[in-house]
Amino acid sequence: MSVLASDFTGNTVLIYNTAGIHLASATIKEHDKISKQIRIPSMPTGLSVNDECKLLIISSPVPCEFNGKIKKVGAQPYIGMFQGQEKESRAAARFAVTTPAIITAFIIDEKLHPVSNPITVTTINISTTGVRFRAPYYSLDVNDIFEMHLVINNSRKKITAKVVNNRDNGTDTTDYGCNFIMVE
Repeated sequence: MSVLASDFTGNTVLIYNTAGIHLASATIKEHDKISKQIRIPSMPTGLSVNDECKLLIISSPVPCEFNGKIKKVGAQPYIGMFQGQEKESRAAARFAVTTPAIITAFIIDEKLHPVSNPITVTTINISTTGVRFRAPYYSLDVNDIFEMHLVINNSRKKITAKVVNNRDNGTDTTDYGCNFIMVE
């Protein structure tokens, strides 16, 4: 099934200018699959009609990346989507998203094991294939599978991901690169 055939209504969209600077996050009010455009609640600060932008839609089962062009139909702001693709390679563009998140459980032998003390982390960036975040010093191991909750634009997203790499910051934190398994 084509990514553009999915209904993105109600999902969160992260809007960036063409230089990759985050301008806005919004809940998609309407997705017109025929004309390949989404309606957002307001015009993103820093963009005008006919400006191009980059979009990352936090959708299930994985986020989707698009290029877009700002439109206005009557008083309603829309973004026309083009060159949409679901990227599975490491060449997926990274979008800076700094937001707190909480790891609430680990999945061991396909069973969910809630943690007694949730681990608070801060996201660094997100792509269509995964997320990078900063956590307390070596709180996870490579190949750990976990459940994380993050809030973007007043909307909570539950992410199941697997740790694929880590980088010691030489401080009391470690950065983790993770691949998405599921986004809800």
